Amino acid sequence: MSRADPVPRNKEDDYSPEQATQRREFVTSKTGARLDAVGSYTIDPQVTRGNIENFIGAVQMPLGLAGPLRIVGEHAQGDFYVPLATTEGTLVASYSRGMRVISECGGVRTTVVKHSMQRAPVFLFADALQAREFGEWLVSEFDAIKAAAEATTSSGRLVEIEQYPIANMLYTRFCYTTGDAAGQNMTGKATYVACEWIRAHHPLQPRYVLSGAIDTDKKHSAMNMIQTRGKRVIAEFVLKRDIARERLRIDTADLYRYRQIAAVGALQAGSAYSGAHSANGIAALFIATGQDEANVAESHAGITYGQLLDNGDYYWSVTLPAVICATHGGGTGLPTQHECLEILGCCGTRKADKFAEIVAAVVLAGDVSLTSAVLAGDWVTSHEALGRNR
Repeated sequence: MSRADPVPRNKEDDYSPEQATQRREFVTSKTGARLDAVGSYTIDPQVTRGNIENFIGAVQMPLGLAGPLRIVGEHAQGDFYVPLATTEGTLVASYSRGMRVISECGGVRTTVVKHSMQRAPVFLFADALQAREFGEWLVSEFDAIKAAAEATTSSGRLVEIEQYPIANMLYTRFCYTTGDAAGQNMTGKATYVACEWIRAHHPLQPRYVLSGAIDTDKKHSAMNMIQTRGKRVIAEFVLKRDIARERLRIDTADLYRYRQIAAVGALQAGSAYSGAHSANGIAALFIATGQDEANVAESHAGITYGQLLDNGDYYWSVTLPAVICATHGGGTGLPTQHECLEILGCCGTRKADKFAEIVAAVVLAGDVSLTSAVLAGDWVTSHEALGRNR
């Protein structure tokens, strides 16, 4: 079998419009696919350096605007119009309906309760006793390890080193706060330098693997549900009984009963999220704002909680323990993504917590709308009206 031709590259300047054109022509010659739409883009290929390789053009996603959504948070405060990039009909309309109901009930309260981004090296020893004693040494030398790690970053801060001994190994999670960045690359570099410092200063000079896989990068895990990864965010509001009847055509008592039914169903299925649907809104918002879309795998996990109040109103909350998001770095600086962050007022420094609160509020709005549609019998009819290509 002959060797296939490599994708054309230019060592001098691989991010020029001409080089992108050459690669599209290469694809056409190999596959017959015409790339007229892919080649119709407005961004300068040069700005994608560091975001993509072998640039050939852009995939255009439909972008809709949901809202307004009233948020009464620590960082996000006011009425927000939320850009959502999706190809799923009814999604923007459904989230807008949930946002309207929440806003009419006084808004959603949002709180970031914990920050913790990890890299999780595992250290290897001859026996369990060596591993245990090494763990004690880590505790005694934490300040020096912290200094080594933080020398690599201006915004990352090492806050703790979790320890999980197994056999003759010590699994660890180096936990950081990361400012406005999501922090996976930041924590990787910082932890590598810290581990090299450990090897140089510990008497056994222990071998290690930089990731023992309990950082669960871009994978859901039970550990994240308990310990947090990225940001743990809570969104909550009280659904007034009269508004539930008027806007959603449901009664809050029926809603509370359904929450019990759905909780049991989620438990049976082993669902990562116990509410109606968190991934829809998170994915649409992440794509619009230049987040790493693979982080939806972790960010969508969470717990929905409901409480029927004595006056017939319904307390409703979502807790997302692993929201991984950024307002700096990655794809957030690309032109259209930056504009979407501007819509939310999330450009600039110290805006990542604000964005995380918006994420949680959007998830809650989606749950309000979809859960109510299921109860009221509107689920299928709304998709029939809005969700099919005409």
